[in-house]
Amino acid sequence: MTEVRLIEVKENILDDNDKVAADLRARLTASKTFLLNLMAGPGAGKTSTVIATATRLKDRIRIGVLEADIDSTVDAEKVLEAGIPAIQMKTGGFCHLDATMVEDGLRTLGGNYDLVILENVGNLVCPAEFDTGAHLNMMVISVPEGDDKPLKYPLMFSVCDIILVNKTDMQALTDFSLERFTSSVRRVNAKAAIFPVSCRTGEGLDVWAEALAEKVLEFQQKKS
Repeated sequence: MTEVRLIEVKENILDDNDKVAADLRARLTASKTFLLNLMAGPGAGKTSTVIATATRLKDRIRIGVLEADIDSTVDAEKVLEAGIPAIQMKTGGFCHLDATMVEDGLRTLGGNYDLVILENVGNLVCPAEFDTGAHLNMMVISVPEGDDKPLKYPLMFSVCDIILVNKTDMQALTDFSLERFTSSVRRVNAKAAIFPVSCRTGEGLDVWAEALAEKVLEFQQKKS
């Protein structure tokens, strides 16, 4: 009986994806298009974060959005209603995006953008395993999800450069501790920047948006 070696299949898939992602990132860099990969679990506030961020920057930065879900066009409709160019990507059951899917999405989105925000599928596991070709990985975690998530999903927190803690307006209703959360993050990621925000009240969003604008400007000023 032939042994089934699933781990090799996975490694080959990831290796192929890494090659596609590296090529995509190089082409985006050459065109001065900054790709931001946004990840989070369902209900953390990904789409609200996308809209709140883009509306603060769209008069200064050309922004496009790639929305990804297993099904539905709900999120893309919300982004379009906010006056931001967007397309919806249906993964047909896949719990993540890979670099080839992102290439297809960018081709469909079209246009020339300084910043493209990729809202990945709502999941704290699979998206962290696949390089999308992005220049920056970020995630949104919400206060109601609890401050122990960095210990339960270490890979997700370890691959992110930016972490937004959303729904800070609900902190008084929970036992969430930002200090405890930050300590847990630092056990798996010593460098990630952490921004407490509330998409409902607007708390912290101006600070976050300005930090992102600075990163995009720095990126565009770099010599190819």
